[in-house]
Amino acid sequence: MQYRNLRVWQKAHALALEVYKLTRSFPRDELYGVSSQLRRAVLSVPTNLVEGYARRGDKELARFVNISLGSLAEVEYLLEFSRALGYLNQKDFERIEASRDEVGKLLWAFYRKLFE
Repeated sequence: MQYRNLRVWQKAHALALEVYKLTRSFPRDELYGVSSQLRRAVLSVPTNLVEGYARRGDKELARFVNISLGSLAEVEYLLEFSRALGYLNQKDFERIEASRDEVGKLLWAFYRKLFE
């Protein structure tokens, strides 16, 4: 199975694309601030799945899934921070937060499955 077939990767990839689109409307003075940090964190989720999947064995994969989980937690905070600053309206925040939450549930389920 290739990583592209993993539902968790597909959802993480879609989340990253959506965050990239949303951050286009952030203030230009945030280009190297919140926008950049949020983009790096959200992109870390699917890229660590890809890297972990390329490693040998579930123990290595679990380590990279754990990193993805940490990055997703960072995304959660940065989305809340962006909403508080008015960079995201409530509708966009709720939509992207629902996607982030779904990715989180899938990541945790994937992580637990590695230890069965």
